[in-house]
Amino acid sequence: MFGANITRDEAAVRSRQLEVTSYEVLVDLTGRRPGGEPLASPDTTFVSTTTVHFRSIGCVANANLIAEEVIDADLDGAPLRPEAFDGEHLTLELAEGDHTLTVTAVMRFSRTGEGLHRFIDPADDRTYLYSQFEVADARRMYATFEQPDLKAPFRLTVVAPASWTVLSNAPAVAPTPADEGFAVWDFAPTQPISTYITALCAGEFHTVTDTHTRNDGSTIPLSIHVRASLAEHLDAERIFETTQRGFAVFEDHFGLNYPFDDYAQIFVPEFNFGAMENAGCVTFRDEYIFRSRQTRASYESRDNTILHEMAHMWFGDLVTMKWWDDLWLNESFAEWASHFAQAEIRAQFDDRADPWATFSNSRKTWAYRQDQLPSTHPIAADMYDLEAVELNFDGITYAKGASALRQLVAFVGVEDFLAGVRAYFAEHAYGNTELPDLLAHLEAASGRDLSFFTSQWLQTAGVNTLAAEWELGDDGAFTRFGIRQTASEQWPTLRQHRVAVGCYDLVDGALVRTDRVECDIDGPFTEVPELVGRPRPALLLLNDDDLTYAKIRLDATSLATLVEHVHALDDELARALCWGATWDLTRDGEMAVADYVDLVLRGVGVESDLTAVSALLGQARLAIDYYAPRDQRRALADRFQVGVAQLMLAAEPGSDHQLALVRALALAINDAVGAEVLQAWLNGEEVPEGLAVDTDLRWRLLTELARVGAIGEAEIAAEAQRDRTATGAEKAAGARSALADADAKAEAWAAATQRDTPNETHFQICSQFWQLDQDELLAPYAERYLDVVAAIAEQRDGWDKRSTTIRQHVLGLLFPRPLADRAFLDRLDAFLAERELPDAVRRLVLERRDDAERALRNQEGAPTPQGAQSEQPAE
Repeated sequence: MFGANITRDEAAVRSRQLEVTSYEVLVDLTGRRPGGEPLASPDTTFVSTTTVHFRSIGCVANANLIAEEVIDADLDGAPLRPEAFDGEHLTLELAEGDHTLTVTAVMRFSRTGEGLHRFIDPADDRTYLYSQFEVADARRMYATFEQPDLKAPFRLTVVAPASWTVLSNAPAVAPTPADEGFAVWDFAPTQPISTYITALCAGEFHTVTDTHTRNDGSTIPLSIHVRASLAEHLDAERIFETTQRGFAVFEDHFGLNYPFDDYAQIFVPEFNFGAMENAGCVTFRDEYIFRSRQTRASYESRDNTILHEMAHMWFGDLVTMKWWDDLWLNESFAEWASHFAQAEIRAQFDDRADPWATFSNSRKTWAYRQDQLPSTHPIAADMYDLEAVELNFDGITYAKGASALRQLVAFVGVEDFLAGVRAYFAEHAYGNTELPDLLAHLEAASGRDLSFFTSQWLQTAGVNTLAAEWELGDDGAFTRFGIRQTASEQWPTLRQHRVAVGCYDLVDGALVRTDRVECDIDGPFTEVPELVGRPRPALLLLNDDDLTYAKIRLDATSLATLVEHVHALDDELARALCWGATWDLTRDGEMAVADYVDLVLRGVGVESDLTAVSALLGQARLAIDYYAPRDQRRALADRFQVGVAQLMLAAEPGSDHQLALVRALALAINDAVGAEVLQAWLNGEEVPEGLAVDTDLRWRLLTELARVGAIGEAEIAAEAQRDRTATGAEKAAGARSALADADAKAEAWAAATQRDTPNETHFQICSQFWQLDQDELLAPYAERYLDVVAAIAEQRDGWDKRSTTIRQHVLGLLFPRPLADRAFLDRLDAFLAERELPDAVRRLVLERRDDAERALRNQEGAPTPQGAQSEQPAE
């Protein structure tokens, strides 16, 4: 399904065939062909000229290029035959020695965030361009040898309107004036880098600058760039503060100064990911420039993303994976390093939340879900081609991989781990590596044999479950204590874990840790003699401090303590583990949804990790909607709505809790009474004290009103007129998709499946299309989903031209989850049995089927609620 695929074997052959010396790329954004005549479609195409210097053995090799038209292509001064270009490759017949390939081509701007993306800001009609090349889309801007291990210096020249700012991997340069209001930016060559981290950003950006002094006393320029229409919302001080603090942590612990000569951070529209680690020229989705009130969790999430991309400057850009088999290591290391840096910053400044609690509350929840899907895979997945790579930017590659690295740090010790990393960077700077290169340095630094780590943690899939087993004496002390480890039948590997066991008791009204033991466990059962003779605590918490990656089971006494006293548990990370354990119990059908909802309502009002607050409220709503028996869902939903409303009214005016609870309340409304409350807030009436009903919150309220049929097109159009921005247009598309209206659904479906719709607008439409309690309206679209799956699989009806991102939106977000009853799953199974689907299509459909099957299992076999709800939520 991946357009212009490249296999690992093809890349390995090319690595043996040639070595790239340098790239020189000229990108002409004037809308003209090389002779000066206008392009036929200057708003959708541009001209690129690439000169690649390389040496080779005698062979036939391919260069990569995805172009609308090749104007000219020469190898060593001799023109290539027209048939040498097949739409995605240039075939080169090479003699042994040095070569120069020069290609001039007409390229197409992207509207889906892949290649060189072009965006017109509706707020002021200014034009912005940015590149996004990972995994293999540099060839959409210039001719390349598109694989990570063919590194070379990259020199970019750009011709663009003189009023623009133009940025690349090398430090910013002053433009030279050219004709007709254009100018030329000629950047210096970079150090050797991979093609996927080369970059171009251009447009009328608003810019703020600073400098960073490295450990050796040298300075580099820092800059932040945003669209002009977002300039008033830019909080540059916080971004620069995080950047400076991050550089201090990484330079100290990595043993090398920041390895490039400039550090630009560019916030761009319609971005498919959180950010991208282009060397010295990092791009972020500009939703990170907050135009409305946000909780501190949003700022800390942005901090983490800034630090994640910064870590890549060393691990990924300075030292780069040989092939995408080690994508997991690239992303997992940055994931681990960003949280490590946040912890170091917190220890020094004490002005941020506990990053490891946030990691547990969000990232590990993502990993545990992903690891229990039928598509789970080893952390070190078999990346045999680009299609496999695209599918594995997931919770295994990022969050489980980072959890495994955290477990590795627990095994070898943080100082030995960092010593090994420093030696690794020093040896392989500006080169390419594989996993054994890193492990060799970690073994040398720690003196430990880490062969088990690869076989147990990286090459097998699935998550283990840990449960405590013990015997008590008459005095209530342990006479025997051990940890039982289990695994699923499909993925039966039992792993070696470094874990802690925490003992928590009530002391002066607080649930505090009174004892802790750390040990290694291995196999199905491990004795823990260190706990023998110690009193049985009120709450026994396995994997205390979250050292390993495993589901934990709470015994009955511990669960009862937690339900009664979760609001008294005084440690963020301990609470995160308990929240995770109870969510696992709920998803696995071992805890009644009613009990989970009551637990959330009891504890969320005093939870200090705002990431957890939002996650818990969302999980409670998901459990009500999909895991509760159908005949109980409405009563539970009403109870949840009332509970959230009580918590919202009790929250401190203007606080983060108030905002998080208002958002949850909007999602919780089920009827006209709830709709009247939201409508009043939109009208400025009866607004809770301290609550700012600002632009982003207005769209949230409006979308939920659309869902329950309380508004129509006229109200959405009026709000879009009020918010004449790109985000406003995107949110309006989502609100229209949510409408309980047949015509609106038909229009949304067409925009999602039949028309070329920009990527972020497409996401909003797809994510809001399926709504609960719209069954009659949505019923025809369950079968239409199967029709579009078939069209994508067969690459017909234009799907051969659409991007990976758009296909993934449709396959994943347009799965008819609210209507996925047993009859639909039977129909889906028959559909799947009738045809051979490409792996990429089948995987995404089966993942959604698994979610639906889990929901039905929970509904059909729901446990009896224990009735441990509080009379009212804790304040």
